Amino acid sequence: MGWRSSDSAPSAHGRFWLGAACALAGATLWGFSGACIQFLVEGYAVSSAFISFTRAATAAVLFLALVLATRREALLSLLGSRAARRTLVLFGVGLYLSQITYAISIEMTNAGTATVLQATCTVFVMLFTCLRAHRLPRPADFAGLVAALAAAALIATQGDWGVIVLPAAGLAWGIANALSETLYIMAPQRLYGRWDRVTIIGVGMLVSGVAAAIVWLAAAAAAAVPAAGAAAPIDASPAAAAQAAAASSFSASGAAPLVPALDAVGWLALIGGVGMLGTFAAFGLFLYGVSLVGSVKGSLLGVAEPVGAMVIAAVWLGTPFSAADWGGLVLMAAMIALVSLSGSREKR
Repeated sequence: MGWRSSDSAPSAHGRFWLGAACALAGATLWGFSGACIQFLVEGYAVSSAFISFTRAATAAVLFLALVLATRREALLSLLGSRAARRTLVLFGVGLYLSQITYAISIEMTNAGTATVLQATCTVFVMLFTCLRAHRLPRPADFAGLVAALAAAALIATQGDWGVIVLPAAGLAWGIANALSETLYIMAPQRLYGRWDRVTIIGVGMLVSGVAAAIVWLAAAAAAAVPAAGAAAPIDASPAAAAQAAAASSFSASGAAPLVPALDAVGWLALIGGVGMLGTFAAFGLFLYGVSLVGSVKGSLLGVAEPVGAMVIAAVWLGTPFSAADWGGLVLMAAMIALVSLSGSREKR
């Protein structure tokens, strides 16, 4: 038998609101991590591969320490199931792929386009969920989907649709990013009823950290070898583009390709802002929320990330709200209201 979750069991109505709050808090912290990453890239020229490794490793260490200290029996039970191990590998790989494909999607297009493509994960989650349940989307969920996509697009593009850039490679990486997010949202759903949520998330983060370390070290080794022949064409395959992007991110770090030269502020932004708050707390809160409200509503609430980034940029960097920001904020509030209405009706 699986290890039953020891989490507190509030009422069904309370569980939904707790899950919604956690998912929104996680999405907001993702927005905070985005501001920290921008600060590190612009101020210290830190490579995306090193940032991805550090954030995954930090979260994996913190989750593993928490699980070993409080849920050791649950961990042994979870790892003792062969079917659970396969699901955990998919979950962890999806966690890592969602980060690295987003970075490559930005390099292939731009931040606004990548954010809009990333938000399409809600479409895939809803589609796969409805196909598995043999039903159509609920009207409130579908309306929430439209509002979420419109809000993300409005905030990311600031109402200027001319900034959307969709070359073939950029579109492919953007869709890959959306599918990888769909994978890590949906893969562990069947495990949540049998094992402790924190333990499941912790093992997934460990798998993600191992994958990030392998890619980081492989890219560092590839960057250390002088390139032979001409540069790859612009329309190279996605696999070649990923290898080139990873290698170039290391070559840009100069004399110290493995560990960049950071001062105390840089390490605080990387470990504290990106690793602890933007990954450990963000993914923990978001995935815990998804386990309570379900994959469809959780993915919709996760689209609130651009709102979090917008608010944090205004508070931290003094960036003023634009008309597009306010419009996106209203649409995002409408999405949250629709999801809440749908969730409350289901629980009743």
